Amino acid sequence: MSSKKQRKKLGEERLQRIIDLCRSVEERGLDPFIVDVDDVIAVVREYFPEWELPEEFCLDAEAIHQFASVIKLQSDWVRHRSTSLYTDPFLLEEKIRRAGKEELVNIFLKAWRPIVELEQISPHSLAEAVKYWESLLPLNERWLKTDFFKTDAGSATREELVHRRILAETAFSEELEMFWEKLKQKVGEEGKILYWDFVGAETYSETLRRAYMVSFLVTYGYATLEVHRLEEEIFLKPFEKPKSLLGKEQLVSIPVSVSVEEWRKWREGKRD
Repeated sequence: MSSKKQRKKLGEERLQRIIDLCRSVEERGLDPFIVDVDDVIAVVREYFPEWELPEEFCLDAEAIHQFASVIKLQSDWVRHRSTSLYTDPFLLEEKIRRAGKEELVNIFLKAWRPIVELEQISPHSLAEAVKYWESLLPLNERWLKTDFFKTDAGSATREELVHRRILAETAFSEELEMFWEKLKQKVGEEGKILYWDFVGAETYSETLRRAYMVSFLVTYGYATLEVHRLEEEIFLKPFEKPKSLLGKEQLVSIPVSVSVEEWRKWREGKRD
């Protein structure tokens, strides 16, 4: 009697292992072929005559149910591979090894689709080339010597250099300081001003110049940009004293479009 109980217990344990294995395959997406069909059927057949209680038959039915799910996964796998013309890489490697050189060359030639381009000189292109060379002037006419004129060196005043825009009226650092003071004077009580309200000018060239100066104000720590992305607004906020941001925090480049279209939109909005 004790041997029958032990056999039942062993059968229940083996059925439970089958159930756990089949669930793992289905839930974790494992290879369904790790479940050996013959072994599972053999276990179910061996212990089915031993069952007497409803709980034992339920366990047996659960094992068969889980096993059927794995069989379906195996069937789906085979169907997918057959419809997608799948070839097992190991079988393909073995087939290539067994094939001879001539067979591999023939297969390659059948599948090879080279792209060929033929270029050649035609009589027409030769005639065009001859016509081109005949139309050229002789070298002694093409390589004429350039006449040089000797002039005396003169001098220029600082006003003339400023007028020709070779020199600036003030040093760049002084101009930047003046521009910074203008910015501080134009900001309101909030301590900031809309970018275009400060950069925008009557002419587009002046607008570009002001945008150029603002970029140096921000770079050298005289001011900062405050970006409101949701409202699509950019504010200029001057500092009371220049701040050196290099080495203290990561500098982020903020591109601002100062195109002719943007300038015209600002002008139209200002008129409205």
